[in-house]
Amino acid sequence: MERENGQWPRFDWRDRHLIITGGAGFLGSHLVRRLHQRGLREEQITVPRKAQYDLRQWDAAQQLFGDALAASNAQPEQIIVMHLAGNVGGIGYNREHPGELFYDNIIMGTQMMEAARQRGVGKFVSVGTICAYPKFTPVPFLEEDLWRGYPEETNAPYGLAKKMLLVQSQAYRRQYGFNGIYLLPVNLYGPGDNFDPASSHVIPALIHKCVEAIDNGSDEIVVWGDGSPTREFLYVDDAADGIILATERFNEPEAVNLGSSAEISIRDLAQQIVALTGFQGRITWDTSKPNGQPRRKLDTGRAKALFGFEASTSFADGLSRTVQDYRRQYRRHPA
Repeated sequence: MERENGQWPRFDWRDRHLIITGGAGFLGSHLVRRLHQRGLREEQITVPRKAQYDLRQWDAAQQLFGDALAASNAQPEQIIVMHLAGNVGGIGYNREHPGELFYDNIIMGTQMMEAARQRGVGKFVSVGTICAYPKFTPVPFLEEDLWRGYPEETNAPYGLAKKMLLVQSQAYRRQYGFNGIYLLPVNLYGPGDNFDPASSHVIPALIHKCVEAIDNGSDEIVVWGDGSPTREFLYVDDAADGIILATERFNEPEAVNLGSSAEISIRDLAQQIVALTGFQGRITWDTSKPNGQPRRKLDTGRAKALFGFEASTSFADGLSRTVQDYRRQYRRHPA
């Protein structure tokens, strides 16, 4: 979609119906809230739950589209699918469940997109992962570098399964004229994140470790690796805004990064979280555990140029809000 006189054309959501897989999860719940703030009504959004729709099953994917069309009275071309659902976790979870991560993610994405194509759905928004990039991608990561090597080994099954959504959407566009877009968000964080130590990512895992250590009177937390890898983080509300802008303004086949352009080492990140939580003890680095990918930082120029997205939340503010949210949740539901 081109700008007119420097302004983006206004997107009309009034006759649209959205199917948001993973809409009850971390990113999905923030996305649904941001869409309501844009004026979408409850009845315009279908959020499938796994108990009713196991999207690994073809019949469930078919039923989801049938039910959404019947409930909304929308025409297929008025349907927009935002596919966020996935089996996902931190580095430890990836090491322990590579087969499940590959199968669950590739089968959900493949079947959802095929069912959408068969129904004649108007647009399919695939939310991929930075784990799709090669292990030694030049920094900052450019979208054209996606195929220049194999992903970091600990999360390759997950990253490759998600990357197949890009292949599928481009193939479907060529053969069927299917309007599928593919977004690559960097590591997300924010209120409502997954703080389960068995499956959480680095920021919620570190917050949990620090608060638990304070409550237990421990003078040490143990962190995997040596602290040298770097990561870029995107606040979850910013990610939701990026997805919405891409849905409104972007209809092209190429992958697009969503990030904040701010890079930090895991060592510095741990120190910031220690300071925010008030933990007074020491950090012990367990170098017998993997570091993961050495560096992650995206080039975000394409998102700005093609649909006007730029992150607006500073890392300091976002991290502070995340710690505060965890403390509220932890007081209500102590471990």
